[in-house]
Amino acid sequence: MNGSFDFVSNEDKPALIAFSTPEWMEEAKTALQELGYKIHTAATHSDFLMRFSQVHYQVVLVEELFGANTPDENVTLKALQTMPMNQRRHATVLLIGNSFQTFTPMEAFKNSVHAVINSSEMFLLKQLVEKAVADNNLFLQSYREVQARIFTSGTRT
Repeated sequence: MNGSFDFVSNEDKPALIAFSTPEWMEEAKTALQELGYKIHTAATHSDFLMRFSQVHYQVVLVEELFGANTPDENVTLKALQTMPMNQRRHATVLLIGNSFQTFTPMEAFKNSVHAVINSSEMFLLKQLVEKAVADNNLFLQSYREVQARIFTSGTRT
């Protein structure tokens, strides 16, 4: 484990990134910093899984070939795809790579992520992250309202 693990407060907007390509990682860090996120970087698959299990990240960016030669070898992506929804509902997950067109819903569905981004559009990452997060929040709004009502009604008794 990385000894310089940052603590996350209630006011922070945590984001986790997993990239093998240094240029993409720098572009992702810049975009997320401009959006006000506190960024954690995963160096390995086990580092990613340990961090993801300990912090409720709002945004997760994963490179299609993170630590792998082919998408099928990406252990991090496979773990996210098979993870129960209650363990990953808190995060908006974006997959970045060369093999798909940006914001293709069926490609995102196929990869069990919220959005896919073609690496040629990394210069738009800030806007694409904002859109993906807004779309996910809109999708989950009713669920979160019901969950909050159940929680508040349960605390009154």
